[in-house]
Amino acid sequence: MGILAILGPRAPSPRTAPGELAPTVVERARAGDTTAFRALVLHHQDAVHALLYRLLAPSGREGSVEDCTQETFLRVYRALPGFLPQGPAKLSTWILTIATRLALNELRRPTLLVPMAELSSLPVAGPHRADALAERRALGEAIRRALGQLPADQRAVLVLREMHGLEYAEMAEALGLDLGTVKSRLSRARAAMRALLESSHG
Repeated sequence: MGILAILGPRAPSPRTAPGELAPTVVERARAGDTTAFRALVLHHQDAVHALLYRLLAPSGREGSVEDCTQETFLRVYRALPGFLPQGPAKLSTWILTIATRLALNELRRPTLLVPMAELSSLPVAGPHRADALAERRALGEAIRRALGQLPADQRAVLVLREMHGLEYAEMAEALGLDLGTVKSRLSRARAAMRALLESSHG
């Protein structure tokens, strides 16, 4: 059974800042406390899953998202004793770094081409018109198709910056790049996305 499957229902975790666990919980997890590690996984699993989905699904690898999520937290568990809370990286950034590198490795592996699944319709509250929902779904699908046409390295910087809010320095650390490369790659990714979206709606 996977590490996420055994966790049971979600419970709130103590925080000291948005997106970060309390230092005491992190220290207990680093020391091998399974309850604290469970809190860590529950606290970060949505962000990890979302990141992996955004990186992998546009290439038709939706089926790898769950496995990569599991593998991310297995790697976190193994490496956590060596994580330095006083170091340059926040825990959330460190975990997303592990997930990002895992996704990029997955994207380098050859695979059979499979069609991208349709975006599931979002629950709609209130009297939304059907055409508005269709337009929203069409835009979401266009964005997803455009992401799928970007090279993996450009997709990674775009997702980390625009969808997960990482700073340039954090992105450089996550991807093992210098700051100038991150900025130029992000600029190219944004330009490519604009061109692809304009083309699809042109």
